[in-house]
Amino acid sequence: SYESLIRLIEEDGNVLGPSHFLEISKKARLYTRLTRIMVEKSCRHFSGTSDYFSINLSVDDILDEDTVSFITEQVKNHGVQEQITFEILESVGIENYSEVLSFIDEMKTLGCRFAIDDFGSGYSNFDHLLQLKIDYIKVDGSLIRNLHTDTNAISIIEAIVHFAHKRQLLCIAEFVHNSEVYEIVKSLGIDRSQGFFLGEPRSDTL
Repeated sequence: SYESLIRLIEEDGNVLGPSHFLEISKKARLYTRLTRIMVEKSCRHFSGTSDYFSINLSVDDILDEDTVSFITEQVKNHGVQEQITFEILESVGIENYSEVLSFIDEMKTLGCRFAIDDFGSGYSNFDHLLQLKIDYIKVDGSLIRNLHTDTNAISIIEAIVHFAHKRQLLCIAEFVHNSEVYEIVKSLGIDRSQGFFLGEPRSDTL
């Protein structure tokens, strides 16, 4: 499985991660365009493969009718309904439940999956797990990265994993950056892992 992440390549070959330009793109009214580029390129890349992949979506993306129509069209045209997972960013808050649920219902009918991304960042709301028909929760890297030294983080994650499994949801750990954290993650019952210990960002797939 892969997570599709946007990057900017400067003229000198320097690679910029999304933290350097996403907020600026919103102010410049280019954010929607970047979302569409990500969706189209990702769907085209994985079309005809057996790989699973995910794309991050903000609530603003989901509330934009034109963007939703574009996403639906790309997923259908490239035949990736069974491969794609949409990760909804938890850190920005979810208030328009009815609209978000409508999008989830529509895409799930096609065979798509959903995850709550960055769960545990800032003000996690377990209500998301009850109201949104998701398949996975991705535990935020801020809780995972120091598991080998922070017993408080372990206690929080144990509670998250217990609740998620009671709801028959799978847990994914973000920021698994070394073997020690990886072993702790497995011992806590987290179902899947993601991080530099397993694979670093790259322009092609393995």
